[in-house]
Amino acid sequence: MSEKEKMLAGLFYNAADEKLTQARHQARRLLWKYNATDPADAEQRTQLLQQLLGKAGKNLTIEPPFFCDYGSQIFFGDHVFLNFNCTILDCARVDIGDGCMFGPNVQIYTATHPIEPKARREGKEFAAPIKIGKNVWIGGGAIILPGITIADGAVVGAGAVVTKDVPAGAVVVGNPAKKRRQFYEFNSAQ
Repeated sequence: MSEKEKMLAGLFYNAADEKLTQARHQARRLLWKYNATDPADAEQRTQLLQQLLGKAGKNLTIEPPFFCDYGSQIFFGDHVFLNFNCTILDCARVDIGDGCMFGPNVQIYTATHPIEPKARREGKEFAAPIKIGKNVWIGGGAIILPGITIADGAVVGAGAVVTKDVPAGAVVVGNPAKKRRQFYEFNSAQ
């Protein structure tokens, strides 16, 4: 099994693997170009995102600078907006549904490290996928940790650190994020 296959399967893998390193370098080259684009050149931005991402839905807006590990494991739905300085560590799949909005400095981390120091010194890592449903609003500076699912219509308050799944239509705030209220029973047709 290759290191990439281990990474995508949620097993321990070696991030220093040559092929993974090359893939990250390729993503950085595309990000460098994207982050330097003329704001009025929507066509160039769209082309670069299509090269970088697993899926770039219709009307995807990502304000530069934007950062990610690979890009190829990020799948955006339609009508998604990411404000300035968002970071997605996509060592596992990241799905972001239609109509999502992210404030500035949102950080999404699929990558993590073992708790045991010896394993960390050996360079082992693992990753867990993140799924963000439709019409989710994530406030500025929020951090989403590995393996999290945020269901349709949820709101994550600015600065929240999401350590547990978020139900549909819920508002979560704080560190660690806690459910403040159930805003409404979310109907995906809304």
